[in-house]
Amino acid sequence: MAVVKLFGAWLSPYVYKVIWALKLKGIPYEYIEEDLSNKSPLLLQYNPIHKKVPVLVHDGKPIYESTVILRYIDEIWPQNPLLPANPYDRAVALFWIKFADDKNPIIAKLYQTEGEEQQAVVNEWLEMLEAMEEHALIGGKKFFGGDEINMVDIAFCMVAHWLGVFEDTAGLKVFEPHKFPQVSSWIQNFKSVPIIKDNLPDTDKIVAYLKRRKEMLLTSKSN
Repeated sequence: MAVVKLFGAWLSPYVYKVIWALKLKGIPYEYIEEDLSNKSPLLLQYNPIHKKVPVLVHDGKPIYESTVILRYIDEIWPQNPLLPANPYDRAVALFWIKFADDKNPIIAKLYQTEGEEQQAVVNEWLEMLEAMEEHALIGGKKFFGGDEINMVDIAFCMVAHWLGVFEDTAGLKVFEPHKFPQVSSWIQNFKSVPIIKDNLPDTDKIVAYLKRRKEMLLTSKSN
């Protein structure tokens, strides 16, 4: 039987994307928690370029970058497909995955910024939410692909769980459910899927960690 290992960190949304994909596919794996302030020699060996998590190791072969890993998982284990079979639907799904991937590094800065810089990040969040509401979740769809969760839903996990974390850390409100009813329904549907619901990091724990990190970042900036 193939040996699957996942190197991750408990608060990373990118790691949870891989965890959910493996569990949705029913693939057993060994999870190795990394201390990102003191990365293991094995992680540095498997991912010498970026030195980041997640790293999936399948039969000794490392794959990195969460979306690349998800596509690899979907090709290697075809059960419970995460991308549509229809070429056009697949192309649309890949567009939205890239859209989310391009936005994620920017919107993650919400808690790290202040003033005009923070407002610019808020604007990125609002642009993302408006695109989801007006173009991606049209027709009252339960999930991006219809009735079943797929890779696009996983790609937008920052909106589903981490936005609330960033809001609490930053002490501001970006997402107003009444302005984005389709997105609000999607979040509830996504977080009601048992595999998602049972495999989410503790919000209070992340907020406490990010608040400490924010203080350190702002202190270093002022110095």
